[in-house]
Amino acid sequence: MSDIARRFPENPLLMPKDLQASSEELQIISLLNPGVFVFEGKTWLLVRVAESIAQKEGVIFFPVVNALGKIEIIEIPLNDPDLVASDPRVIQYKGLDYLTTLSHLRLLCSDDGVHFYTPEGFNSLVGSGILEQFGIEDARVSYLEDTFYITYTAVSSNGVGVGLRTTKDWKNFETKGMIFPPHNKDVAIFEEKINGKFYALHRPSSPQIGGNYIWLAESPDGVHWGNHQFLLGTRMGLWDSARVGAGAAPIKTDKGWLEIYHGANAEHQYCLGAFLMDLDDPSKVIARTTEPIMSPLENYELSGFFGYVVFTNGHVVEGDKITMYYGAADEFVCGAHFSINEILAALEI
Repeated sequence: MSDIARRFPENPLLMPKDLQASSEELQIISLLNPGVFVFEGKTWLLVRVAESIAQKEGVIFFPVVNALGKIEIIEIPLNDPDLVASDPRVIQYKGLDYLTTLSHLRLLCSDDGVHFYTPEGFNSLVGSGILEQFGIEDARVSYLEDTFYITYTAVSSNGVGVGLRTTKDWKNFETKGMIFPPHNKDVAIFEEKINGKFYALHRPSSPQIGGNYIWLAESPDGVHWGNHQFLLGTRMGLWDSARVGAGAAPIKTDKGWLEIYHGANAEHQYCLGAFLMDLDDPSKVIARTTEPIMSPLENYELSGFFGYVVFTNGHVVEGDKITMYYGAADEFVCGAHFSINEILAALEI
């Protein structure tokens, strides 16, 4: 059993042409995996919108946020010997890495969970400060104790870390700063305290010893994190052999905490799997799927800004049904349904 997702027939739900760019000088390149939450009786997406400037022959342009908080366009000739531009997502210039796009997080809502629109009176979340000068990405939203916790990837020349903002009404935000320093991403906070503590999944990265694995951390207040423990690694020869990372907040079931995670192989093809943690001690992994529960199959998952990708940061749970929103081919936002019981049945001890 390698794909048990029930994709929305309306997919893709959102494409770059469906939204307006944040300024006249920029264009939307792709829409990526949104954070998801329910608020005021509607389904909301916090979509990563990746923008850039129209390219001209012989030159590469990319946007960054300067020290004054303004967008600055950097221009480099393609024949510059210090330029490495083989990856559509990242370029290297004079030994430093830059993103080809600048991302922000945009709020969209829906009355039916399928058709999304931009609500009035709600602003986008944008990068702020030197640690977010290359943008903010891949939001995950957790709700506990009347507060929404928004974790996101903060990108700058100093590295890739995880920022946190909190809100109660999605109009007023508290910025908590960088809660996991570089290199780290994929932070999903549990939506319930365990033994009086906050818990979160995260993904530190190592280019040498170790790898891109899922770790567990705990916190007394949701801001200061410690007691980090290795949780889940890659598996040689399988679909998640190169890297793994958390999806959205774990789902509490009577069997344990169920987490849908992403994995990639050496060819950078991304699938989704699942694992189960002990209810009282989430550092104990009880079971894990051997095969993915979702793989790139449809044309909109196979071909796009970066193909062969399904990647999720958010879902809505109603009884046995998971309504999952995911990024496809690093360009489109799509939806799919899962059964919790079917996922649990696919787990292996």
